[in-house]
Amino acid sequence: MLLFFLIGVAAGALTGVPIGPVNVAVIDAAYRHTFIRAIGVGMGGACGDGLWSGLGVLGITPILRQYPSVPPVLYAVSGVVLLVYGFLTARSQPVAPATLGGDEPPPSDSVVTRLARRQLWSGFTVGLALVVLNPAAIVTWVVILSNQIPRANTFQGIAFTVGVMLGSVGWFSLVAFLTHRGKNVLGDKAAWIPRIVGIGLIFYAAYLLARAVKYFV
Repeated sequence: MLLFFLIGVAAGALTGVPIGPVNVAVIDAAYRHTFIRAIGVGMGGACGDGLWSGLGVLGITPILRQYPSVPPVLYAVSGVVLLVYGFLTARSQPVAPATLGGDEPPPSDSVVTRLARRQLWSGFTVGLALVVLNPAAIVTWVVILSNQIPRANTFQGIAFTVGVMLGSVGWFSLVAFLTHRGKNVLGDKAAWIPRIVGIGLIFYAAYLLARAVKYFV
């Protein structure tokens, strides 16, 4: 089981490297809001990755093979969703990062805790929604699962899924940290960061749409 867990950690981290909606959301949250919100986005995205990889473990691969038209439809849906999200991100205007205080008197510890929890939960829902609304991700996980753990039993599959979630959390936390540090160093000049990644996401969405069109044409 340890081997499958480690493979899952590596897969969770490596699949987060390419441009994707959660990476964009983590960067946007770290730049426009707070580091805590960015961590929440990453946790939500990791749970979404765990959900899709879990479906792969449960045996959705035969369904995709039986109905070859399903993956292109998933690509098309994801392409539309990511195209809209990338466009909105690229056009986002720089705003003052959200803070827990401001010019008002410092809040009490309980207020800070509630605000931090609210930021964390808000980010979590965003990250989870972005992965759930990206059904093409399940195709990626099915390919990984069929190549890496074709003979895994249930417990090994669960170990792989847990590893995927931890690997994803680790990668997204690194992205959040680097963006947060970059924002502090660059200041207002960091406004180009979410715009660049938003444009990258638009190109990725166009790629998914092209794959869907290629199948039906």
